[in-house]
Amino acid sequence: MAIVTSRYARAFADVVFGQKLDAHTASQQVYTFVSLMHENGQLRRVWENPSIPADQKRKLLDALIARVPVLRQVRNFMAVLIDHGRIHQLDEIYRAFEHEMNERLGFAEATVSSARALSDQEKRELEAQISKLSGKRVLAKYSTDSNLLGGAVVKLGSTIYDGSVRGQLQKIKESLSS
Repeated sequence: MAIVTSRYARAFADVVFGQKLDAHTASQQVYTFVSLMHENGQLRRVWENPSIPADQKRKLLDALIARVPVLRQVRNFMAVLIDHGRIHQLDEIYRAFEHEMNERLGFAEATVSSARALSDQEKRELEAQISKLSGKRVLAKYSTDSNLLGGAVVKLGSTIYDGSVRGQLQKIKESLSS
């Protein structure tokens, strides 16, 4: 499945870059459809129902677009997903598209878990450190995890930097037991 979702995501990213579209606008417009499918179970059931012909699903898409205008390329992307029976994977494709766009724009995606909510200053300092490690600008998502006891855990790509008290205690335990 990941291969399929990344293929559609890369293809749409190629369109966005190739036609010099505003990446943020294109992303927001696709996200609008992701949200619509989450919020409206009927829409989701219609678009995901294989017994409903694709042309009827595209008519519904066009009716939605008549209310909220979107880029022609976004409309066509949604139509391709409908025609190829991939609309049920829109969530995954959107996440892969966001990742692809961030890669192409030179951003590193990081997730940060800390024992407490970080201040804006702490976030800026942490992002500066992550930027030095990755050599890229950083887009960080923050969460709290009281199990960490203190400190933070940063996931950058497939690498995990554990600066938590829990992680340090685990290292001490391992060194004492060996």
